[in-house]
Amino acid sequence: MRLPIGSTDVSESGGTVTLIGRRGNDWQSIASTEMPLDEAVAVLEQQAHAHEDPAFDEAVLSSDADAPRYAPGQPILWRYGRHIEAVRVIRDDERGLVIWIPPGSSRLEPGPADGRRHRDVPLEERFLEPWVTREKTWTGQGVVRVAPTGKPWSVWFFRRADGSPAGVYVNLELPHRRGSEDSSVFSNDLVLDIWIDAEHVGSEDVWLKDADELEAVVRHGRFTAEQAEAVRVLADHAGHDFIVDGAWPLDEDWAQWTPDAEMDAPVALPSTPLIESARHRSGPNSLEG
Repeated sequence: MRLPIGSTDVSESGGTVTLIGRRGNDWQSIASTEMPLDEAVAVLEQQAHAHEDPAFDEAVLSSDADAPRYAPGQPILWRYGRHIEAVRVIRDDERGLVIWIPPGSSRLEPGPADGRRHRDVPLEERFLEPWVTREKTWTGQGVVRVAPTGKPWSVWFFRRADGSPAGVYVNLELPHRRGSEDSSVFSNDLVLDIWIDAEHVGSEDVWLKDADELEAVVRHGRFTAEQAEAVRVLADHAGHDFIVDGAWPLDEDWAQWTPDAEMDAPVALPSTPLIESARHRSGPNSLEG
């Protein structure tokens, strides 16, 4: 028997999830207001960014005609502010950027200075704790990520150890920008996410993830209440744009894509002044540093 809509659980990563619907059914609004997509993005772009890099200031939107494009197999950096990941390009065209994260690839990740996992810190303390940057590697199975051009989300295709699809993660984030001189894509994570189960093809369970964390960042001053509502609006746009009817990139079978040996080699972070500086970033709380 399937769980009823409204059921709650904890994800494998430790986030709180709520079953909000099933793919193929009418989308039930998450936000309490309606807002055009571009207006919601504009509200969210007012927040201070965490990219301490001159390249970000010169970066252009991926939808810009002059945005740099990347070649298949090219290693690039996928950057969420302080979080920097080494990834490899599968395809890059007018529809969007598709990348692969091979197991063992390097990344820089901010985390609590006392060594706890981010999710192990109680929610009311999570964004107030001192943080440091640590280098880690991608564990588990490799992941395909798709960043549709101009959209405020990316779509991650997870797989199990046997290679079968595990589900699809919709990460809400600002539309990507690209640096003109370094091979980086820039975005800011927006806390709230959507998970689509792999089972019951055509009517997969759809879960809202980290709604409680979004409320917490408002209490701690990282987002305003207006910005949090704009994030929920983005979730509704994602639902109508491609989740309900399984449109691109869900219809391109990325969950079954298989890399060759060269594509699946772990990607290392480059030895550059930017990366060396990023390794030493820290702060007294999530709003500083």
